[in-house]
Amino acid sequence: MSALLPVAGPAAVRRATLAAVRRDVRGFTALIALNALAALAGLAGPWLLGRIIDEVKHGAGTHTVDRLALAIVVGALAQLLLARQARYVAHRFGERTSARIREQFADRALALPPTTVERAGTGDLTTRGTTDVAAVGTALRDAAPDVFVALVQIVFVLGAIFAVQPLLGACGTVGMVGIWSGARWYLRRARPGYLAEGAANSALAEVLAANAAGARTVEALGLQERRIAAGEAAVEECRRTRERTLFLRNVFFPIVSSSYTVPVVVVLLTGGLLHAHGMVTLGEAVAAALFVRQLEPPFDTIVIWIDQLQSSGAAFARVEGLAEAPRIPSARGAAPADDRIEVSGVRYAYDGREDVLHGVDLTVRPGERLAVVGPSGSGKTTLGRLLAGMDEPRTGTVTVGGVPIAGLDPEQLRRQVVLVTQEHHVFLGTLRDNLQIAAPGAADPELLAALAAVGWSHELTDGLETELGAGGHRLDGAQAQQLALARVVLADPHTVILDEATALLDPTVARHTERALAAVLAGRSVIAIAHRLHTAHDADRVAVMENGRLTEVGPHQELVAAGGPYAALWESWNR
Repeated sequence: MSALLPVAGPAAVRRATLAAVRRDVRGFTALIALNALAALAGLAGPWLLGRIIDEVKHGAGTHTVDRLALAIVVGALAQLLLARQARYVAHRFGERTSARIREQFADRALALPPTTVERAGTGDLTTRGTTDVAAVGTALRDAAPDVFVALVQIVFVLGAIFAVQPLLGACGTVGMVGIWSGARWYLRRARPGYLAEGAANSALAEVLAANAAGARTVEALGLQERRIAAGEAAVEECRRTRERTLFLRNVFFPIVSSSYTVPVVVVLLTGGLLHAHGMVTLGEAVAAALFVRQLEPPFDTIVIWIDQLQSSGAAFARVEGLAEAPRIPSARGAAPADDRIEVSGVRYAYDGREDVLHGVDLTVRPGERLAVVGPSGSGKTTLGRLLAGMDEPRTGTVTVGGVPIAGLDPEQLRRQVVLVTQEHHVFLGTLRDNLQIAAPGAADPELLAALAAVGWSHELTDGLETELGAGGHRLDGAQAQQLALARVVLADPHTVILDEATALLDPTVARHTERALAAVLAGRSVIAIAHRLHTAHDADRVAVMENGRLTEVGPHQELVAAGGPYAALWESWNR
């Protein structure tokens, strides 16, 4: 299975577009009606000018000319007012639809399994949620309304030319064959080109994010040249894909620009010939030529925006692709019978490679404190992810109360099991906002009690109202980790998995925090994955992992007395 997030096909994009229109039918209908009326009002000028020419030719006086000229002014004013209102309605429709797309993207992104995001890379998801969503918003707000108005104008102008003289209409249409040919050539190649450009942008964002996040590691291991080379390769790919789309524009735009004069010349020559044979009046020939000339502004609009629409179409395909991202099958509303966690015959492999877990069997009893220990790379963290429902075993089962953990609805899962690792995030906002993520309805006394439970002793200037993150108070690693643990206390799951959750704390503070947590989480299942063996000493049972296998399970004293792998670890720890 590809690690990249999927891209929606043209059919899926069309369905999504129609669904967006159906959600705001009134706004879209008003948009169509106002644009149609504005386009009709714009046809009055050339037709009335042709009438003036014919009336003057037949000896009409200034009164007739003034009356027709006033009608031209009224038509132009009506077109201006209708076009302004149409643009206002179009912008409102675009902003409402753009907001729905943003909300839908956020919902889909939050519903993605963590492993899907990890394999695809945060750069791809970030680019889709920022650059691509913004491109879709621009298209809905500006490009799409302008192009739609232009298309309506073109249809009405061609209809007016055919109404004046069908032969002149046919000549004008044939004269635009260069424009149609250029557009067909461009559209056939534009979507793949912009999809490739979007993928290259995602890859570059992923490289930059990885370099920024791992800057200290890169420096410590002397990987600067390798990371610079990776960055240069990503930039080169971006340049190559962007030059490809630039080439398409450089071919398409001149073709269209040079094709504007052809239909005007054809209509003028044909109109002159027909007038010489008495088949059309001079006014009709002039009106037809002016109508054809009126095609240039809407075609200009389309040419200006067609590049943006193709780019936005590719961006929408990437945004809508999240709907096709793989999801873990739901347990269809099944509720766990109790809090017992059962691991039976579990094997697991990353991305189809060799198994890293081999036939693991384990039972975690409700209210038990279990420590999982073992050398680095023994499979402790992988087991923790399976217990938290973040991954699904290749074979075997991991259940809570008889229900597969990985199949639980996310909301239901987090009420059952919460995983806390060394990785944590401080969100922009106040300390209160960061805590209430875990319990939106929690009052201040509950928030303060949760902080106290994890040993929080930091006096912040504004208390719970202290702004955190960029522009506010920056928490250090230990404070951020305690904040993450406080969220666990507020979330109140029946099982907590701590994967080196106190590793960034000072050993004394870590010990105090672990004891405080033990008191707060009394009666709940606690699975601690740790290198510090004092955690194992305090646990009800210890599970020892070696090379992806569970080699020992039992109380601390029994395993020490048994003289097996755990006894060796304990002896090494106490030297």
